[in-house]
Amino acid sequence: MDYSSQTADAMRALTILYPITGVLAIVGIVAMWKLFLKAGQPGWAAIIPVYNLLVFLRVVNRQWWWILLLLIPIVNIVLGIILIFDLGKSFGKGGAWSFFLLLILNVIGYLILAFGKSEYKKIERPRAAASA
Repeated sequence: MDYSSQTADAMRALTILYPITGVLAIVGIVAMWKLFLKAGQPGWAAIIPVYNLLVFLRVVNRQWWWILLLLIPIVNIVLGIILIFDLGKSFGKGGAWSFFLLLILNVIGYLILAFGKSEYKKIERPRAAASA
């Protein structure tokens, strides 16, 4: 088995994939920055790890402790999908739109929300009564 040719093939593949991934990351940051601004939040929060998740939870009107739930394997996948649908709902989009453009084609969906004509409307959620 010729490992040197396999290594060279892997290096060529990475040479192509790294720049594409970098461009997609920058586009995602720009879209999230603009999305936060549309929702009345600081745009720079899009580049701060963990804080950007806290701001995202604020945008979709969820409690801060959801961050802790997102640390649990499997639960984080389900909650992530719920948050994506909440984001679509916050910008007046339906379930099918959120599924295809925010879950499947997320870069395109986030760009449409960020630079499109849709307006942010905070989702009102009933709060549990404080126990005495």
